[in-house]
This record gives sequence, C-alpha cells and structure tokens, in this order.
Amino acid sequence: MTDESEIRNQDTIRLSEIGLKYRFSDTNPRLEILDKFMQEFKFHSKMILNRWGVFEFSIFGVGILAIILGSWDLGIGELKGGGDYNRWGTEGMLFLNDLSLMLTLLSIIAWIVFIIQLFIRFPIMRENLVYMIIGMIAIQIGYIYTFAQNPNFPEEASIGKLAPIILVNLIFTFLINFVVHKAVTETRDVHVIERHSHPDPRVVETAWKDHSLKLWSFGLGVWMVLVNIFSWSSSKSVALRPISSEATVFDFPWLYLICSIISIFLLIHIVWYPQFMLGGAEERIQTERAREVSGQFNSVISKDIQGICPICKEETAAIQDTRGKITIPCEYNCGGVGAPGTVCEICELTLPTRINCANCNSNTTISSHFSRQDAW
Repeated sequence: MTDESEIRNQDTIRLSEIGLKYRFSDTNPRLEILDKFMQEFKFHSKMILNRWGVFEFSIFGVGILAIILGSWDLGIGELKGGGDYNRWGTEGMLFLNDLSLMLTLLSIIAWIVFIIQLFIRFPIMRENLVYMIIGMIAIQIGYIYTFAQNPNFPEEASIGKLAPIILVNLIFTFLINFVVHKAVTETRDVHVIERHSHPDPRVVETAWKDHSLKLWSFGLGVWMVLVNIFSWSSSKSVALRPISSEATVFDFPWLYLICSIISIFLLIHIVWYPQFMLGGAEERIQTERAREVSGQFNSVISKDIQGICPICKEETAAIQDTRGKITIPCEYNCGGVGAPGTVCEICELTLPTRINCANCNSNTTISSHFSRQDAW
C-alpha cells in the first residue's frame, strides 16, 4: 500500500500494512529488529498525525506551559539570582517576589490542569497514570534530597549518598515495569486472544503483529531515563545557584527544559496508545492478578481450553491453546491434527472449518465454539 493510499484510508490501516522503502535487513539479516522498530515508528507517527486533535495538543501545550512557568522567571531574576539561602520551605515562599510567587502558583495550576486533562481524555489508563505520576514525583524527591545533602553531587559520591536515588529508582522501576507495562501487555494479550480468534492461524499471527508493543515499550523506557535526567538537572541547577548568565543548552537549566518537554510528549503517547488500540470500550487496563483481586473474569488463557457447542453447550473436539490457536482432529480419523482450513499432514485432506456436534448434531463454525469475552 502506498503512502498516499495509507493516508486516505487511515481508519482501516493496520501496522502489518505499513511498508518501508529501505530495510536494514537487506544489508544484514541481524538488523531485522530495526526494521520492526522503523515500521512501528512510521505507524505511530501516522496515527498521531491523524488521530491527535485539539485536546491532545492542548494537553501537550499546558504541560509545556507548566514547565516554563516553573523553571523560568521571565526576567524577574529570582531564580537566576539564587534567592535567599537563609530561608526555605514555607518561610521562603512568603519572601518571594510577588511576580515570582504568581508564576509559581500559575505553574502549580497548570500542572493540575495537565493531569486532569489526561484523566479525562484517557479514562482506561487512569490507574496506571497514577502509578506513573507517583514514580515521577518519587524520582524528583530522591534527587532533591541527595543534592540537599551534597550540593556538589556526584562529586565525592558514595553508596550512602547514592542510597536515596537507588531507592526511588527501584520504586520507579517496579511501578513502571511490573505494574504499568505488565498491565498493558497482559490486557493486549486478552484482546488478541479473545477478539481476534480465528480458524486460520495466519490471521491470528497477523493480529499479534498488528498489536505489537515494541516501540511503546521502548518509549516507556526512554521516558524513565528522561525523568531521571530532568530530575537530576533541575536539582543540580538549583543546588549551584546563582545560575551563570552565560548558560548554554548544555547547561543544567536548559537540559531540564529540553528533557522535560520531550518527556511530556512521551507521557501523552504512553497513555494514548493503549486507549487508541482499545477504541471506545470502557475497560480498565489491569494485570491478570489485579483482575483476580477485583473479582473480574480472568480472560487470559493460562491453559488449553476445550471447545463447547454454542447450541447444546457440550464439549467438542476443537481445542484452543494459550496463544489463541485453534486445532481440530482430522474428520477422516487418520490421527492427524491441525488448524481448521489447513491440509492434514497425514492424509493430506483439508481440515474442515465447521464441525458437527456429536450431541445435538448441529453444524457450526469452529470459532463459535470458544467464548469471546469483552476485553481489549
């Protein structure tokens, strides 16, 4: 499919339909993983340009505004001058320049609006968004505490001084990798197994490719790194006050601005993509364990399941494995087993796509013998 036809048919385009003009695997087969990333990058870019509207870009704009209002005093000189070193906390806030205090309050309001917008726009990711925000705040507190004890950090760094950063990163990693990432991937598995079950294994394989989360997972990892970078750079710039008037883009305040703005975009992308894949269904993205605890039906298949006749509810010969692949025995009793519609490996006859129930003698499609729960 050409780029032009892809753009005209954005509603029907799938990841597996995206083509690449240049493939790294043509040079070296080991670089095939780069082709997959480039294919997903092209797909994500097209979907962002086509699906993101005023609301998504307004969220991004509010996030940038919150960052600027909180890190740049617009010529007032409060941040550049370093403030009063003898006052901190509530006392320090009371002695701020009036305009600086106003910018601080506006920044706080902008952050609140930013989070509210995310909650409104991406309802199925609300629970995971809370974990991401908690982890991000924990990282910043860890760096602030470290620089408060040692303004010249990482000079004379030791295990004891690194302990707060290590601790908050362990918490951050657990929340992101073992809660958010696991919840999204397991919900994706439920979606593919239940919604894309098909007698033809090639169709199921294509569905798994269409629902790949490689680039999304990579973006999540990059976001975690950026959170550490802008937390370190912001704490460093405050610890080294007053800031030099000759600061460049490679100095700490500018590094904070660049990394934090990129991280805001990635954060929106991280919570948007699962919502985009789910569509309009009102489902929560949870891990398998969370579904069990909350009393919801565990849709992730942990073992092979036997087909059930949709008419009389008796078990049939069809079997669905943990990846959603359906197999049936050959109707000519040759001992062969395979996917419906494929050729039997023993007698070389085509396996049927419909099956007769031994109990009620009904003839139904094999895919209808497996329940299809509402899931992502």
